[in-house]
Amino acid sequence: MGVAAGICLAAGLLSGGAAARAAAPAPVELAGHRATYDLTLQSVGGGDTVAASGTMVFSVTDTCTAWSTQQQLRLQTVSRSGGTTELVSAYATLEAKDGHHLVFRTVQTSNGTPVTHLRGEATMAATGGEIRYSQPAGRVLPLPAGTLFPMAHTAAIVRAAQAGETSIAPMLFDGTGADGPQYTYVMMQGWSPPPSDSPFAALSRLSSGRVHVAFYTPSSHDMRPDYAIGMRYFANGVSDRLDMDFGDFRMRGTLRSFTPAPAPHRC
Repeated sequence: MGVAAGICLAAGLLSGGAAARAAAPAPVELAGHRATYDLTLQSVGGGDTVAASGTMVFSVTDTCTAWSTQQQLRLQTVSRSGGTTELVSAYATLEAKDGHHLVFRTVQTSNGTPVTHLRGEATMAATGGEIRYSQPAGRVLPLPAGTLFPMAHTAAIVRAAQAGETSIAPMLFDGTGADGPQYTYVMMQGWSPPPSDSPFAALSRLSSGRVHVAFYTPSSHDMRPDYAIGMRYFANGVSDRLDMDFGDFRMRGTLRSFTPAPAPHRC
């Protein structure tokens, strides 16, 4: 998922206070799982959308050396004229745990008509990397040094929140866009020890904290993010209580079901 904020991505935003630097964060142990979210309309602005509802299913599998993720988002919207639109986004990645390689595929449709089809792989080294798209064919883009892939981005947020940081601004490439990486600006709103208020026992025994993430296109000079999301993260990288800002309307995501995935037996 993507996030951003007021894009003054100054170096000072990457560091926390003295207390944060003094604290030694616990290792971040992300967990495989399957989560289903119900999406309900929270508010509308001055745009064309007057109603919206949907679901999102997100699954993560630990393959020993990599994370395999799949996400399907279904969103139904109603315009002021009464027209309805069903948007479906299917997204899948295979991300090496060492942060050096990402395979991605994104397919989006609107009322059954294909809108976006992206496929390719990205590689990263200490000095930077590159994206090689196979769809659209032949497209190659650079990745700045320090760019994170999605699971590593989640781990960085949890690690910073546990350490008491108030904000970080890592570059992200998640495979959902044809224009390469995005700036993200993440605000942490505190980190609380367990127990956490959750109906799911596997989550309630974990520490957790609220964050807000905004995503920006590097070439844009618009101070408004392309997309923003607020959520509560648990120490294992699972999220709930989503607040999704689509610009002219906002949606709330409620975690309806959560199933932990067993760790691989042999690695």
